[in-house]
Amino acid sequence: MANNVTEFILMGLSQNKAVQQLCFVLFLLFYTILMTGNCFIIMTIQRSPNLNSPMYFFLSFLSFVDICYSSVTAPRLITDFQAKVRRISFVGCMVQLFFVHLFGCTEIFILTAMAYDRYVAICKPLRYLTAMDWKVCSTLVVSCWLGGFLHTFIQTMLTVQLPFCGPNLIDHYFCDIHPLLKLACTDTYVVGLIVVANSGLISLSCFVILVGSYIVILLSFKTRSSEGRRKALATCASHITVVILFFVPCVFIYLRPSTTFTEDKMVAVFYTIITPMLNPLIYTLRNMEMKNAMKRLWHIKIITTRPRAENLPAVFFLPELILCRDMTLKPGNCPMEVGKQASV
Repeated sequence: MANNVTEFILMGLSQNKAVQQLCFVLFLLFYTILMTGNCFIIMTIQRSPNLNSPMYFFLSFLSFVDICYSSVTAPRLITDFQAKVRRISFVGCMVQLFFVHLFGCTEIFILTAMAYDRYVAICKPLRYLTAMDWKVCSTLVVSCWLGGFLHTFIQTMLTVQLPFCGPNLIDHYFCDIHPLLKLACTDTYVVGLIVVANSGLISLSCFVILVGSYIVILLSFKTRSSEGRRKALATCASHITVVILFFVPCVFIYLRPSTTFTEDKMVAVFYTIITPMLNPLIYTLRNMEMKNAMKRLWHIKIITTRPRAENLPAVFFLPELILCRDMTLKPGNCPMEVGKQASV
């Protein structure tokens, strides 16, 4: 059957003008927080030598995937709040579908790899350095991307080959698999089953693995001291929070036949925008190492960029000492905040 559709029209989250203006401001704020927070996490991990453990290695990749994942949908959603007609070409729709599932599935696998890292760190601490060396961590990250690509390739190829004869109105704010199956002018029962097996079972199986790993971790607390239990719980609490916020909406959306509900759009907001925005807050507010690293990083930046002291135009500020670069100053005339005087 011929494909007569060259573009789709996205209905968005709401048709109410007042609600659209409110959503424009809110989601612009959400996206700004999301980008700032995740970029800040990546920069902090890259510039902090004490954050060189596998947990932070995976966390930096999670933040990178969150940035990419939300950037596929959020900018268009924000601009569409100001548009009269929300058009997207057929090719653009398929490209968006591809990258939404690529980054979404990759994030699922990265969260699973992070759970495995926490399991080894807490339950097998003596083997941790050998079981989670950099070669293993790199292999896990590459496997996450390859698994995400394989899932996405299957999903996109199934959709591209479907005939679309009209109508072309998508009741969503981005191109996703279920709204597109609803518009196809052919029987999509088999394709819907493949989608459930592909997307739904991936989400469910990874969620079961995650829950199982944390049950094992919690059971291992019986043999630990109260201080050990507190530290282990603090380490895992943020990860468990992220898993619940991300996986529950995904399982709700994809582990069912190819039907659509009006609630799907609001549920999708959680795993495409809200959860990626909350990840930096969850991982920093509940993680003392991250908070201390951020304080040190910004303390150094604030001091090194501080304006030059009055009447001392050639003073160069460092976090631990002030180096006098004006060679006309005599020894002893260079003021010191911390440390001893040093010459350059």
